[in-house]
Amino acid sequence: MSLKLLRTLCRQQQQLLQQRQPASFVSSSAGFAIRLQSTGSGGNSKEQCRQQQQLLQQRQPASFVSSSAGFAIRLQSTGSGGNSKDQSNDKQSTKERLTVKYSRENVKRNVEGYVFSRFFDYVKNYDKVLEKKFPSAMHVYRVFLVGVRDFFNDMKKLVKITKIVYSHDNDLRCLTRKEIELYYQMPRDMKKVAPVLLISALPFANYVIFPLAYMYPRTLLTSHFWSIQQKVDFAQIDLRNRLVNNRRVFRFMQSKLDILKKNKDPTYEKFSYILGLLGSGLHPTSEEILDIKEVFQRPPFHLNSLGSSHLKYLCRLHDIRAFLLRRFRLSERAYIVHHMDMAIKREGGVHNMPIESLKHACFLRGLNATNLSAESMIDWLQEWVKVSLVVNEDSISLLLHLPILLTYNHTNNWILIH
Repeated sequence: MSLKLLRTLCRQQQQLLQQRQPASFVSSSAGFAIRLQSTGSGGNSKEQCRQQQQLLQQRQPASFVSSSAGFAIRLQSTGSGGNSKDQSNDKQSTKERLTVKYSRENVKRNVEGYVFSRFFDYVKNYDKVLEKKFPSAMHVYRVFLVGVRDFFNDMKKLVKITKIVYSHDNDLRCLTRKEIELYYQMPRDMKKVAPVLLISALPFANYVIFPLAYMYPRTLLTSHFWSIQQKVDFAQIDLRNRLVNNRRVFRFMQSKLDILKKNKDPTYEKFSYILGLLGSGLHPTSEEILDIKEVFQRPPFHLNSLGSSHLKYLCRLHDIRAFLLRRFRLSERAYIVHHMDMAIKREGGVHNMPIESLKHACFLRGLNATNLSAESMIDWLQEWVKVSLVVNEDSISLLLHLPILLTYNHTNNWILIH
């Protein structure tokens, strides 16, 4: 019975060999493993099985795998030593890589890179080390570093704005509100900070001029070097120095009332009424001010008809320091403010301005905006813009006297003065 079974299995193996490719051959027999046992009656069958195995080895030179019921028989040919060669090659390449990695040149290069990176990080963060050891000195250093950077950035903007203005025949209507403000303020700042920057360029002079400028920032520096609190404080001081001239200018306006009466000016009654409101602690509306627009288009309130004393205090009211060409400087100031108001109108009106811009606009026009709500600033600026938009070259004197007409009795201004 066992002999028949062996013969049957050999026939099945021959059939499988004919069907499969010579590259690989796997034979499985339903969980049975082929095992040749020595029996006395099966000599021919044993010889046939040996021949069959030799044939398998010739047709499968790389490897021969026979699995049956969980057992694996792997027969390797003469080329079975390839894996051991690959492993030895891998070990050799790994050893070579380690040799290159830990060579003297690589170690030296890695050490130099590590030292340089550590030194670079130390230098990069050296300002923090100095700030811990010398906080006051580093604060002064940062003030001037940030201030000079902002100052030169605004100088670049001024150059671009000036080119735009010259290309449009000196017409400021091509500029935005911020550009007009920079076009007006930056030349004044350049004159103010120029001595400090020029002296600091001298050898060892910066050790003297920078601490001195830091001690007197309002006098020697511009807003580029000020903190937020300093900007508020200095704006109040500057406005207070301007507002102390309000009473003198108002007295000059009252003194010219008799001239209007003698000339039988048709606007005498309206102008007298407005001066009466100011004297009683009130302010006229923008409509009432526009009704007396003609008064400022002819003597004695036309800009060319104002006396020297009147011009002097009017210049101080507008923070203009000039001994000569006062009328020109005043007309230039009114021209700039008028175009600022036109830009506000083009950009959507006063209510579209941010809070900081509202405060700056109020201080520039003569109103103390400290502790004022946004609604109060908007209402006041709207009244100003209504009058400013109808001012022309002949009535420019009205815009110069508008701080008296709209802010003379304002509570915030009186608090600042007294």
